Amino acid sequence: MTRPLLAGIHHVKIPVTDLARSVAWYSDVFGLRVTMEFPDPDGILRGVAGEVPGLGDTLLTLRVNPQAAEGCQGFDPISFAVADHGDIQSWSAHLDTLDVHHSPVIEASVGWLLVFGDPDGLQIHLYSWAAHGLDHSDKPGYGRPGHPLPAQPSH
Repeated sequence: MTRPLLAGIHHVKIPVTDLARSVAWYSDVFGLRVTMEFPDPDGILRGVAGEVPGLGDTLLTLRVNPQAAEGCQGFDPISFAVADHGDIQSWSAHLDTLDVHHSPVIEASVGWLLVFGDPDGLQIHLYSWAAHGLDHSDKPGYGRPGHPLPAQPSH
């Protein structure tokens, strides 16, 4: 039997503690346009989903979940792609205008990287598709060519 194919990423769900604050922040930083709301059984709004320019059909979803938001502090579950070094620099300038603290532009494993946190401390990475051409594979924490892991027997 052949493995069926995936058709992309439907949505990215980010846990938040304060929905209104996070909607405002993601709207200011990324241009989030809310298209769907998720109220709980009591009618209290606990989540939203929407479109972000540049993500195509992939939706960005924010869901109130304080325990998950706390557990994700300092973690970087997703890297949003940008084209090249110029785009990373443009994002750096954009974040400066919003007073969003961010890293300097980093020469990452393959491309350029910009790191910053959302209101709950989730680390967001902007990573360029364009490669810088430098080999950092000898540095701790940087990527290097991998080898496929041996297949595990299924039970």
